[in-house]
Amino acid sequence: MVVGLINANPVVYEKKERRPRNVPTSIDEYAEEPIDQQEIFDHVRDIKDPEHPYSLEELKVVTEDSIEVNDKQSYVRVTFTPTIEHCSMATVIGLCLRVKLMRSLPSRYKVDIRVAPGTHATEAAVNKQLNDKERVAAALENPNLVEMVDSCLEPTFG
Repeated sequence: MVVGLINANPVVYEKKERRPRNVPTSIDEYAEEPIDQQEIFDHVRDIKDPEHPYSLEELKVVTEDSIEVNDKQSYVRVTFTPTIEHCSMATVIGLCLRVKLMRSLPSRYKVDIRVAPGTHATEAAVNKQLNDKERVAAALENPNLVEMVDSCLEPTFG
């Protein structure tokens, strides 16, 4: 057990079975292929929690149902649910989601990252920070924060 965590013993859920998808074979085909909810979920489901050895999917911080995609308008919204109301890592989790999608999606997409309504004590402040370009850019200039984000985005197998 890790000492000092606000939520030292989170509930851990089983991962959903991955569904086969048609994967584009070229970058041109990828650019033309519509993006859907399942694809976004596949991008974010394995992000590691900053405090626990579990994925965001295993902690039900993100679910496929919490993702909205409008491919025609190039819009993606991911609504995540922190494991506790006073999660000190909510902004880091949201930043991980944003960075993963920035690295994975074509640049035409506008990405909106939100805390699920009523699930965090400072929900409005977290949402404002996660969706302000200047604040995100400033956060990504902090080498310690970038190292933490990169650590959460490292591929996991299991």
